[in-house]
Amino acid sequence: MNGLRVWLSAWLVRLFALLLIAAFALQVYFFARIALMRVVDPQSTTFQRSEAIRLAASHGKILWSQEWRDYARISDHLKRAVIAAEDAGFAEHSGVEWDALEQAFERNQRALIRAEKQAEQRAAAAPKKAAVPAGRVKLVGGSTITQQLAKNLFLSGERNFARKGQELIITLMLEALLSKQRILEIYLNNVEWGEGLFGAQAAARHYFHLDASQLDAWQAASLAVLLPAPKRFEKRPHSPYLSGRTQAVLARMGDVELP
Repeated sequence: MNGLRVWLSAWLVRLFALLLIAAFALQVYFFARIALMRVVDPQSTTFQRSEAIRLAASHGKILWSQEWRDYARISDHLKRAVIAAEDAGFAEHSGVEWDALEQAFERNQRALIRAEKQAEQRAAAAPKKAAVPAGRVKLVGGSTITQQLAKNLFLSGERNFARKGQELIITLMLEALLSKQRILEIYLNNVEWGEGLFGAQAAARHYFHLDASQLDAWQAASLAVLLPAPKRFEKRPHSPYLSGRTQAVLARMGDVELP
């Protein structure tokens, strides 16, 4: 019996060591990929590839429109509009808005507690039925532009605390290895602006039949307000809600500091 316990303890130690080595190797992989992005433009992201597979399954063909544009060939209006809409403190923070992250964590905790209470109430109302699991809770992120880029480059769309932790590590790597200008350039060239529509150039062509460098302030703000839910908003790009949001972004663009 003692021999079995010793063997089991040794096996668990080896397993734990292997898991640590695997986790460290994964971080080294991410670090190397990001370091390469200092000089090499990423050809695609994990999010884009997963979307391509989804669209191919539903439409029978790959829908993917994207064309890289260097930082200088993207309208400054669009850069300001995206920062104003998505991450006003982009030029100052270190990749993470810790106050916003704390607030998002608290909202998630409250949502989980509400879901558990609702499950308990349903179980109390029908005690003879099988236990009712808590409903699925949608976690909110409080993400900066750098965090959004980290998620889109390497991670799945699943929302849980383990994935959020990995997102934070990648975010800090991006901020340590790349300039703010390079982060914004990669983000603007890969962010989703509609179904199968990625990057500033594809968005400018699709919505306004212009080059990304030619967008004026209103056009840029109109594109920026689509970013929280582009597949939903692209169906009604001129809705009253988006028009109001566009005006709000326009009003803030003059205060935006570009990297």
